[in-house]
Amino acid sequence: MIEFSRFQLDNGLKVLIHQDFSTPMAVVNVLYDVGSRDETEDKTGFAHLFEHLMFGGSVNIPDYDEPLQRAGGENNAYTTNDLTNYYCQLPAQNIETAFWLESDRMLSLAFGKKSLDVQRKVVSEEFKEHYLNKPYGDVWHKMRELSYKVHPYKWMTIGKDLSHIENASLTDVKEFFFKHYRPVNAILVVAGNVQTENVKRLAEKWFGPIPMGEKYVRSLPAEPEQKEKRLMNITANVPLDALYKTWHMAGRIDKEYYVADLISEILGGGASSRLHQQLVKEKKLFSSIDCYHFGTVDPGLLTIDGKLVKGVKMETAEEGIKEVIDQLQNAMITEAELQKVKNKTESVIAFEDMSVMSRAGSLAFYELLGDASLFNVELERYQAITVEEIQRFSKKILEETNSNTLQYFSNN
Repeated sequence: MIEFSRFQLDNGLKVLIHQDFSTPMAVVNVLYDVGSRDETEDKTGFAHLFEHLMFGGSVNIPDYDEPLQRAGGENNAYTTNDLTNYYCQLPAQNIETAFWLESDRMLSLAFGKKSLDVQRKVVSEEFKEHYLNKPYGDVWHKMRELSYKVHPYKWMTIGKDLSHIENASLTDVKEFFFKHYRPVNAILVVAGNVQTENVKRLAEKWFGPIPMGEKYVRSLPAEPEQKEKRLMNITANVPLDALYKTWHMAGRIDKEYYVADLISEILGGGASSRLHQQLVKEKKLFSSIDCYHFGTVDPGLLTIDGKLVKGVKMETAEEGIKEVIDQLQNAMITEAELQKVKNKTESVIAFEDMSVMSRAGSLAFYELLGDASLFNVELERYQAITVEEIQRFSKKILEETNSNTLQYFSNN
């Protein structure tokens, strides 16, 4: 159970406070309600670019890292399809340094040609290294385009095309910043060895004067129900043939999401999972195989992917996956198997709950979903799932007409 309090500044900034006096540290986490789903299709990769730009200096602070390090702190950030999150941890007595730094870059970045050129080059190199030149690097560019026809999940966080970042202008960047990185579009979580009244004082002092900005109202096209299976073949210079399959599943707070999460564990959660036991250990069709999903806020994708053993035909590998799925759909799993994956899920949640930094990030994310207290009922939602629901939802989600298949052939 995570206890917290919350208040809101006049400029719309939501502030959550989680006290933990067992640590000498404090965490300041700022989540912006903007991800790659909020980009336009001709200008993608901007949310990820900002993850880099936000460390390139703000209006009054030319170097973000140096004063934080002097205060004994560390920081990082990440961007997803749904959000952008910045966090720093430092000794609690130096917490005002974090308020000063985070508020200044919310006030305004130091927009300059040099900073943009530097970060644009960094992102471009990342794009080339991980997505253009790496074996299988284009898989998710292709798979997203195959799986989504209208929703902006059809491009990756890094961007749809390298040229979008290469051609980003200062005007483009400024417009994106002042549209999204405003107090009214942000959630501030302060956690650790902190006093509530002091956090309120510091929040008012450092964030209160920042102009509210306009509330960004998201209006995204809903992905229509998929009615027929889709197939794509690729041949490239990769070491092994690989098979990727996705199925559409519900969004983050839907009942189906929790069932799909457990289904992914039953099928592919480690060495004792059904896919690994049957297709890697017993039939030796795959050298490795996984089942997972992306945890997206809007309806996402349940995925199975695996590297084939050399000499195994693609049709044989796919038939092996189909047999495992058929078993799940046609025979009720045991209570013991279901409890095993529930226990594993509980341990993951408990492990995440151990660090004050993780707790701060979780509170921010659940507040984004609608209410930070959702975190405290997460485990109950998993425990309530029945063996009947596993079977029913496996039939619904893992329907062949709902599937997208990418067959990746090696030309070696």
